[in-house]
Amino acid sequence: MKISAVIPAYNSATFIRAAIESIQAQTSKVDEIIVVDDGSTDNTEQVLKTFAHTVIYHKQANQGPSAARNKGIELASGDWIAFLDADDQWTVDKTTKQIQALQTNPELHLIAGDMTEIDNDDQLLTQSVLAKHKMLDYFQQLAGKPVPNALAALVKKNFIPTGTVLVKRQTLLEAGMFNTEIRYGEDLELWAKIATFHAVTCLPDILMLRRQHGNNATQASEGMLIDLTKVTESIRNFASSQLTAQGISPNSLVAEAQWTLGYWYFSGGNNAKAREAFKKSLSQDFTLTNLLYLIFSILPASLINALRIIKQKFAKS
Repeated sequence: MKISAVIPAYNSATFIRAAIESIQAQTSKVDEIIVVDDGSTDNTEQVLKTFAHTVIYHKQANQGPSAARNKGIELASGDWIAFLDADDQWTVDKTTKQIQALQTNPELHLIAGDMTEIDNDDQLLTQSVLAKHKMLDYFQQLAGKPVPNALAALVKKNFIPTGTVLVKRQTLLEAGMFNTEIRYGEDLELWAKIATFHAVTCLPDILMLRRQHGNNATQASEGMLIDLTKVTESIRNFASSQLTAQGISPNSLVAEAQWTLGYWYFSGGNNAKAREAFKKSLSQDFTLTNLLYLIFSILPASLINALRIIKQKFAKS
């Protein structure tokens, strides 16, 4: 078993040293560290020169983190790939715990884990992201065994943080690696492809410290929600029968993503785009909620505002 660690980097001079050192400090050593510099304009390259004899460095024009990760996968000589973003850190026994899980469950193709969130000053923000999302107990009970109906679980809530992943390189290649056409949710699409055909798990152990700051804080945005509709459509295309077998309606999955996008537009007062999204949602899955919101998006803005005021008054009473 040979492990290659892949780090995509973009203007990462501040934190990348700590990221690399957290990999080098592993109790079970990785075999190579690959940093793909995705067109940095700061002194990331100068920082990495101090690791010249221990890190494989590749610089390319800026293409985004997916393209950088894909290049790292291509350059890797390991049969297993681990990922880490340049501003995050692994816990010291991350790879040891994953190797142990693989030895116990050799059918696994992907092993992820829990993570802690910290700020730019290394102060604790969230001890356990799994606990935050009320999933820790479930994965503790699972104890590293393959997740049952993993595809259905993933589309309900992505439980695979990219920076904790250890995955077979051949499995990544067969899945097509990261989709560079999608900026948000490309990781979910890839993990869903893998979970459709292979055993995956998530360990209830903290394997990574994820740095939460303005550049990576998860906030709903138009681009993110549009990409979510693309991801759900893609998953429906390659895993429709598997979703159905695991109790998930493929069309409802797409409809929900379109409704969420429509509601975001509607809440922001963009009724024209909201109508288009609600229509698409309704065409995939006819529900009373979809129909009502489509009707609301057609109403005059003055009437919508009056209804909102009435709703707020009832909510306070």
